[in-house]
Amino acid sequence: MTAIASESAVSSRPLIGSNMMGVIAVLAVAYLVPPLFGSEYWYNAILAPFLALGLAALGLQVLSGYAGQVSLASAAFMAIGAFTAYNLNLRVPGLPMIVSLILAGAFAAGIGLLFALPAFRLRGFYLALSTLGAQFFVEWATNNYKWLSNYSQSGVVDAPPLKALGYVASTPESKYFVALTVVAIITVLVARLVKTQTGLNFIAIRDNEVAARIIGVPVLRTKLLAFAISCFIIGIAGVLWAFTYLGTIQAGYGGFSLGRSLTVLFCIIIGGLATIRGAYLGAFFMVVFPLLLSRAGGYLLGDMFDAGVLENCQKITLGTLIILILIFEPDGLSALLDRFTKWLRGLGRKEEHAR
Repeated sequence: MTAIASESAVSSRPLIGSNMMGVIAVLAVAYLVPPLFGSEYWYNAILAPFLALGLAALGLQVLSGYAGQVSLASAAFMAIGAFTAYNLNLRVPGLPMIVSLILAGAFAAGIGLLFALPAFRLRGFYLALSTLGAQFFVEWATNNYKWLSNYSQSGVVDAPPLKALGYVASTPESKYFVALTVVAIITVLVARLVKTQTGLNFIAIRDNEVAARIIGVPVLRTKLLAFAISCFIIGIAGVLWAFTYLGTIQAGYGGFSLGRSLTVLFCIIIGGLATIRGAYLGAFFMVVFPLLLSRAGGYLLGDMFDAGVLENCQKITLGTLIILILIFEPDGLSALLDRFTKWLRGLGRKEEHAR
C-alpha cells in the first residue's frame, strides 16, 4: 500500500516545504520586510486578506487537491469559525486566543462532519452539490438565530481584538503578525501531514478510489478525516478573515457568501492543485490582481465610465484571465513558476558554459 501511494505522491508537484532554506527565506521576508515598508493600506487591503484567504485555500487544498473531494461550502465553515470565536470571546472571558482558535476550528470540523457523513455516499458532481446544503444552512442559521450575533439588530458585530498572554493585537501591524504566525504554523503542519501515511492515503483515494480500497485504505474514514482537517483549517481561516481583515462579523451573507466559497475554490484551481504553494499563489492572484485592475481602470477609464461599469469591466477581465490560465496552463500558477525557475537555471548554466 505504501509503495503504491508513494508512487502517486512522487507524481505530485513539489511542496513548499521540500526546500527548508526556501521556507526560512520566505518567513524571514514575511516577518522582516512589511514592518520596514508596509503601510496601513498594505496591511488592511493586501496582507490581511491574502493570509486569511491563503489559509482557507490551504484547507480546501487538503480536501480537493490531495484527497480529490469537492466542496462548495468553504465560506460556511469560515463563518462557523468566526462566529464560534466571537461567542467564545464574548461568553468565556479570559479564554486564551490559541484556545479560541482551536475550538473554532474544531467546531467547524464537527459541523462539517455532520454534512460529510451523508455526502460521502455520493461522488463527483453530486457531492459538490450536496455541500451547497451546508453553505445555505449556515447562511440561514446565522441570519435567523440572533443569539449568534448577540442579538444585534443589524446582524453585524465588531470583532474583538485578538489577545494572547497579555498581548493585545489591535493595530494592523500586530494583527498581521498574529495571522502570519498562525498561517506559518498550520502550513508547516500540513506540509508534514501530506508526507505521512495519512497524506499518502489521501492521494491514493484521489488517484483511484477502487484501487485504494483494494490495497487496504479505509476509504470512508480517510475521506472523513480529510474533510475534518479541511474544515478545521478553514474555520481558523474564518477567524483570521473576520478578526484581522474585516473587523466585523455579519450574520447571513456578509463576508461568507457562496461567492467567497467560489473564490477559495478559484484560489486552488488557479494556483495549482495538490501543491501547498499553489494555495498561496492563487490567494495572491485573487487578492492583488483585482486591486491592480481597479487602479488601472480608474487611471485609464475613470473619467469615461462610472464606478459600476468599471467594476463590471474588472470582473470580465479577471474572469477572462482565469479562463486563459486554465486553457494554457491547467496545472496553474505553480507549474508556471516551476517553468520560470527552470528557465532561469538554464540561463545560468548557459552563462557558466560561455565563461
